[in-house]
Amino acid sequence: MEQFKAFRVFSEGDRVRGRLVQATLDELSPGELVFKAAYSSVNYKDALAATGAGKIMRSFPRIGGIDAAGTVVTSSDAHFRPGDEVICTSYDLGVGHDGGYSQYCRVPAAWAVPLPRGLTLYEAMALGTAGYTAGLAIELLELNGLAPANGKVLVNGATGGVASLAIDMLAPLGYTVVALTGKDSEHAFLKKIGASEIVSRGTLEMGTRPLEKGLWAAAFDSVGGESLAWLTRTMQQDGLIASFGNAGGIELKTTVLPFILRGVRLIGVNSGDTPMPLRRKVWERLAGELKPRHLGDIAYAITLEELPGCFEKLLKGQARGRAVVKL
Repeated sequence: MEQFKAFRVFSEGDRVRGRLVQATLDELSPGELVFKAAYSSVNYKDALAATGAGKIMRSFPRIGGIDAAGTVVTSSDAHFRPGDEVICTSYDLGVGHDGGYSQYCRVPAAWAVPLPRGLTLYEAMALGTAGYTAGLAIELLELNGLAPANGKVLVNGATGGVASLAIDMLAPLGYTVVALTGKDSEHAFLKKIGASEIVSRGTLEMGTRPLEKGLWAAAFDSVGGESLAWLTRTMQQDGLIASFGNAGGIELKTTVLPFILRGVRLIGVNSGDTPMPLRRKVWERLAGELKPRHLGDIAYAITLEELPGCFEKLLKGQARGRAVVKL
């Protein structure tokens, strides 16, 4: 096969940085499945990995990108044939295995999900790991009793990729969604995608008591740190919190009282290692009842050449929605 474009990340001296290269299939990590990638996407984890801002990649050089979607070219696994459209997210992709920022990808067949009917390859990557995480969070909270009648649902870090998609998924299901954001310029956008109310982080009174007034039936948190601690203190009786991010820090300083006296449940959402039956179930829901209505407003296309600038915006907290990488 001829050379093709890829965005490879190098560790050079004391710096980690990525650049566009010409790659060959022989250079890619092993796997039973080779597919021609149509799209990838940009996640916060990708920005951390490609810039060295976080210790994500385990070895270098490595093609980045924890998401990819495309069409099978060759397969030594009986479950897939040339021409099949597939999604590959999470697992070791773009971390310890060459990832999705490449015009061709080679992966273990056990990582691939057949593209569900109802999604295009572009839509699959507009969702990507972010959309899958939002869908998985909804699935896990519903298994723990989440229902629209329970009360308001707070979405923290509301303009981020996972959070904005969660808002767009929750609103049509009948949930009253409250968006918490530090970006006052984005209130109209959040209302458009389904937020009923908006709380500005600058006006937030967090309080200091172990238990504050119970406000939320459920919460989706991509921030962690002080914000997550505040959420534990302000949940209603039997409140549910989905935790899937740490943009505000990894420490959690709270007490056991919300969990003992109010029965609050803090549910970790690990999108990287979901068992395949559950992974397929969530993707089927994402192609159906959970499919966001405003993907066109949330997602936008970029090229491989534009990745460094996109990473910079993400790390500075200046990004909104989902960047889809057209390959």
